[in-house]
Amino acid sequence: MTDWDERFASGEYPREPEPSPVLRSYEPSIPDGRALDVAAGTGRNAVFLAAAGYAVDALDASREGLKIIGERAAERGVGDRIEPIRGDVSTYGFPTETYELIAMSFFHALDRFADIAEALAPGGYLFVEGHLRSDSPTPSGPSDDRYRFAANELLRAGLGLTVLHYDETTEERPDDRRRATARLLARRSTGGRQSYPRRPTEAGDE
Repeated sequence: MTDWDERFASGEYPREPEPSPVLRSYEPSIPDGRALDVAAGTGRNAVFLAAAGYAVDALDASREGLKIIGERAAERGVGDRIEPIRGDVSTYGFPTETYELIAMSFFHALDRFADIAEALAPGGYLFVEGHLRSDSPTPSGPSDDRYRFAANELLRAGLGLTVLHYDETTEERPDDRRRATARLLARRSTGGRQSYPRRPTEAGDE
């Protein structure tokens, strides 16, 4: 049993983590189809996307995490929409031009960013969020800055795509564990003139 298997089995890691509000708000404007949750954990994104109607591949190295995803999906009545894939993100052979949506939350894999982007279908969307390095104490997340993004590092990685949303923020969480987070939503598209979906919460803004 791996360290992550033990963390998932013991309940040390949340069984039902919530997807990012950014992903939630843009999801209705992203075409249905096939999605990939990279480093799926206990299904933060996989279960949410399956419930939204996507056929989801959930990729993770932990058997226990994939087991929990299956249980959660069955509880929501969407077990048939999730395909568990046990694999190491660092060596996994991502297919090309396959997914309408790829999500990756709180897993640092910049060295695979190009391969993940290539797995997007033309016009497909990529959502990535991760911990930031910060000069203020941020007890939530990895203790080693190697697994945190430097300022604007995630943004620079996404510049080969059409960036639709980017932010770097500090959040005060209910457990008092402050978290500094970067979030990117981008689309695999080209050209100087495109359409840009608006977040539903901004629909009435001028």
